[in-house]
Amino acid sequence: MRLVFECVECGSHYLPPEAMVYPDGPASPVWCTHCQSAKRAAGVREDPLLARVALATAKAARAGNARTGGTPEETAGSRPDVRPSRPPVSRRARSGPGAVRSKLA
Repeated sequence: MRLVFECVECGSHYLPPEAMVYPDGPASPVWCTHCQSAKRAAGVREDPLLARVALATAKAARAGNARTGGTPEETAGSRPDVRPSRPPVSRRARSGPGAVRSKLA
């Protein structure tokens, strides 16, 4: 399973290579490729502490998903399928096959 990061600058989610290396240099756990190239051109370096925190957070999320057995979307929004607890309001819903059978008998 690969790590998914969120860019600190623009907020987009990105999926760097597993080796964390692009053809033109190392991948950043802090910035996406567009922001990283813009920051590199501006001469700004990423904060090493922020990079370590981003890597640790992504690894902890991956470990949590492996433990629970699903992606965050699957585990967060899952709830058991429950039938409604009250009867239908309209007569149309009650006029199904059961009502027809009772009239024929």
